[in-house]
Amino acid sequence: MLGRSKKNIGGLAQRRRRRLWIWFGATFGVLVIAAAAGAAIVRPWTPEFRHGGLTIADPPAPVRPFPQVSPAPAAAPAPSPAGVVAALGPALDSPDLGAFAGVITDAESGTTLWSKDSDKVMIPSSTLKLLTTAAALIALPDDQRVATTVVEGSAPGELVLVGGGDPTLTAQPDGKGYYPDAACLSDLVDQIRASGRAVDTIVVDLSAYTGPSMARGWEDIDIPGGSIAPIDAVMIDGGRLDPLVEYSPRTPTPGLDAGRRLAADLGLDPARVRAGTAAPGAAQVAKVESAPLHTRLHAMLVHSDNVLAETVGREIALATGHAPSFSGAVAAVTATLERAGFAMDGTVMHDTSGLSVDDRLSARLLNEILATAARPAPDARTVPAGTDARPAADDLAATLAPMLDNLPVAGATGSLTSRYVTQNRVGAGWVRAKTGTLSVSSTLAGYVLDRDGRVLTFALMSNDRPPEVSRPALDAIAGTLRNCGCS
Repeated sequence: MLGRSKKNIGGLAQRRRRRLWIWFGATFGVLVIAAAAGAAIVRPWTPEFRHGGLTIADPPAPVRPFPQVSPAPAAAPAPSPAGVVAALGPALDSPDLGAFAGVITDAESGTTLWSKDSDKVMIPSSTLKLLTTAAALIALPDDQRVATTVVEGSAPGELVLVGGGDPTLTAQPDGKGYYPDAACLSDLVDQIRASGRAVDTIVVDLSAYTGPSMARGWEDIDIPGGSIAPIDAVMIDGGRLDPLVEYSPRTPTPGLDAGRRLAADLGLDPARVRAGTAAPGAAQVAKVESAPLHTRLHAMLVHSDNVLAETVGREIALATGHAPSFSGAVAAVTATLERAGFAMDGTVMHDTSGLSVDDRLSARLLNEILATAARPAPDARTVPAGTDARPAADDLAATLAPMLDNLPVAGATGSLTSRYVTQNRVGAGWVRAKTGTLSVSSTLAGYVLDRDGRVLTFALMSNDRPPEVSRPALDAIAGTLRNCGCS
């Protein structure tokens, strides 16, 4: 029985092995056939496999943009007061405007298209910078620069950092501070080292400016809030503690801080820095200069920079025989604009930046400055033969015209970057205006090309409403003007 069982077991195992080989052979044959079919169809190394059977077209020829600025068409139909009022409609009656005044003008003809309380003086906030800009364009050379120097001190080992009124000096290692094309503190350091002088003390001379360093109507909270620094005759990046941030907290001692940074970069103890004055005729050791005036005016208007506005105001004061102080700068701006023919009736200024809540001026004055700048040049045929002279009024228009290129662009640059983005988008890219914002005042003054191709200037002033309420209401008016077929 046992032998028989072994035989049976052996036969069973043999049959199982035959079945296994039969199954394996059949399966292998199927796989070989399938693989052959797949190789014939799939071919994973081909472009058709990688792109799902789609072919790739050749790339299109590159397109080269040719941006250009086209003038407003000469034959654009003139807007009418009735057309403007009809287009603006309820935007002029928004309760969000609060105490409201404004004026709109056709730049080409000088016609007032709409006005409300345009002679009423109101808080201008930063639109006051338009007055400072206009006075600077009239009174100062376009390429004027401001120098910062280092001279010999009165004691051995002593140097004097003499501020000349430049707040844009930067200490950034790559020379790229907050302000474009600013002078570099490292250049002063290099010149001092090249002189071979032994130095152990830095004196900071801030006597180029007189009077207080903070204006009436300014708040001390605005220093850590980043809106202003005390106005000293030398600063680093406008007194910003973080030199690349617009509204960085500022230092309360910008002049001395500049001296401390110079000492540190020279390897000196910053404790060896003190305030003082340079001796008359002291030998110059080092000198750097600011960017030209036109570069600084652009930064001032686009970013509404209060420190730049105050220092430019003092440049105007020095050029016109006034004291380099708040009161002297105000007197200089006022006198310069009055001589140019602008009526300053009722205007009250305590600074040249508009940061003071006690400043007052009218929408009429703001608009008159802009309308003058936007006035088109006379046709060459109206100029008397044989002369290049133009009427004085046209000379003034040409002088003020650069102001228009320095205004922020709605939804794109400077203080208008975040406006006209989610609301009033019709004005994006078309409205160019100086903004003004205080807790009690929002203003907007600039120009826009209407739908017919006509340039309209405007000044809009809102008081007694918080900015988050009044600014969209002001933007709605200027944006509607862009879409206005006001003829």
